[in-house]
Amino acid sequence: MASLAFSSGNLATASKFRSAITIPARNALISCRVNLAENGKPGVPTLTRNQETFPKYFTPYEFERDPKKKDETKLRVFSGTANPRLSQEVACYMGLDLGDIKIKRFADGEVYVQLLESVRGCDVFLVQPTCPPANENLMELLVMIDACRRASAKTVTAVIPYFGYARADRKTQGRESIAAKLVANLITEAGADRVLACDLHSGQSIGYFDIPVDHVHGQPVMVDYLASKTLSAEDLVVVSPDVGGVARARAFANKLSDAPLAIVDKRRHGHNMAEVMNLIGDVRGKVAVMVDDMIDTAGTISKGAALLHHEGAREVYACCTHAVFSPPAIERLSSGLFQEVIITNTLPVSEQNCFPQLTILSVANLLGEAIWRVHDDYAGTFEHFSGLGID
Repeated sequence: MASLAFSSGNLATASKFRSAITIPARNALISCRVNLAENGKPGVPTLTRNQETFPKYFTPYEFERDPKKKDETKLRVFSGTANPRLSQEVACYMGLDLGDIKIKRFADGEVYVQLLESVRGCDVFLVQPTCPPANENLMELLVMIDACRRASAKTVTAVIPYFGYARADRKTQGRESIAAKLVANLITEAGADRVLACDLHSGQSIGYFDIPVDHVHGQPVMVDYLASKTLSAEDLVVVSPDVGGVARARAFANKLSDAPLAIVDKRRHGHNMAEVMNLIGDVRGKVAVMVDDMIDTAGTISKGAALLHHEGAREVYACCTHAVFSPPAIERLSSGLFQEVIITNTLPVSEQNCFPQLTILSVANLLGEAIWRVHDDYAGTFEHFSGLGID
């Protein structure tokens, strides 16, 4: 059964659900309920007020904030049309309402954006992943940035949970474009003052921006979820599906009681095509956790899982932040190779892409806390928030 789970980034509280669940809000006056339809498919979240106090996502300490209204703070959060559910969860965690904005398409496909409230002198955060259709959502983000700049916003931060074109970050052959740099230039020239991104495909993409970039990692959410399961640390082995993801897998393994590491060696023959060659490391009798930043067609991770089973792995889990799920990803992931496929909600997952082994974790609390910290000019060196990537 597919499931929707939520995690704090430092507490192992996530689990599977069959009925409606309550998401703790940033304060006691606002809570968010997510109704799960039959077969565990996510429903539509709604905001309810005047609820009793629920446990906080994070250990409060000095980060406990009083409820705020829009006229009491210079912080505004607006949502594009790419992933409105995640935007609503972020606002719910922060104890704010989403800003009023009008977005529509003209008959010829052009994007129209109008802010329906004043943002003069405000710190504006625009939540819009550039997920498929990537060009449509990217253009919408650019027009939103331009609208905020022309409305005299003090600062404009593009919150991009999934940064499209991130894989085009270098030239591997002659006469290729570096589209990641081009998109970074577009966002900068549109008027953004800062970018808040989640799990970029490679760290070098940060250098393509001429404006500050805050890089939030979704690993704490997945680590918390795995820690909540009855898995013995001695039986775990973290697997990188390719050589390029070794650093990511090593960091993940360190957070799982310094679990051993294995690497799948592959040779790619073309875009979205991969062939597994051999395995570096021992997985026999182990529970293998494959870690990657995204799953597109699932060719790499499914062939890696088949190799792990061939090498004697007892169970195989897949963990990734971004679920692009281009065909035939669903057929490959639901073929029985994986005990569980764990993803986050940086991209919206349609109902037809749900399958029994799928588990969706929310990164709304991580993004919400990062937004507060950018707004408050507070660094992320405090122990419970050190993984946010806010320097």
